[in-house]
Amino acid sequence: MFKQIITLFKGAAQDAGEEFTDRHAIALLRQQIRDCANAVAASRKAVAVAIAQNEREAVQHKKLEENIADLETRTVKAMEQGEEKLALEAAETISLLEAERDVSAQSQAQFNAEITRLKKTVRNAELKLKELQRGQRLAVATDKTQRMRQVHPTTGLSDLKEAEETLLRLRVRQQQIDTTANAMAEMEETGDPASITEKLAEAGCGDPLKSSAQDVLDRLKKKSKKKAA
Repeated sequence: MFKQIITLFKGAAQDAGEEFTDRHAIALLRQQIRDCANAVAASRKAVAVAIAQNEREAVQHKKLEENIADLETRTVKAMEQGEEKLALEAAETISLLEAERDVSAQSQAQFNAEITRLKKTVRNAELKLKELQRGQRLAVATDKTQRMRQVHPTTGLSDLKEAEETLLRLRVRQQQIDTTANAMAEMEETGDPASITEKLAEAGCGDPLKSSAQDVLDRLKKKSKKKAA
């Protein structure tokens, strides 16, 4: 019995932990992605440091080869001049430099292999990070949408329907107002002598009621001719 109680408590604790994780999954994912981004940045910096160290090693290796070549030339001259003791001392130095050069070459090979591996690892990590970030944005949008549906599952749809009905009533009302205004205008014009006269004049039936620009010019020309006569 006691064992079953312990098992029950463990199960309840496990369920509570899973429920807590699910409830705070977005915040947890956000922090995990931040941690991943920091790790990727640190890895990228480590690659940069390794490349810089390898470049320094390459410079040192080149310098060793130059020193060895110079000492070999001088040692040959020492032997030609009979300076055997000095030549032997130089040979010993060359031997030490060659050993150091070989170690430098091995170090460069190891650096190159490690840099290649690190670059590949960082590249894969960057791709996974971008994928996680895209997934996070989608998860956040989905979570917000689901929360809206849970809090007000039908409010959005009912609001849309009410808005459509309001817009329809507004359009009908505006159309009625325009129709009424047009009808009133037609009624006011019907039977109005002035309106009928204006329409007839515009149709060319009788003298125009308003002077056109050409009429004004003709009148001014006649007036000017009379003064000249």
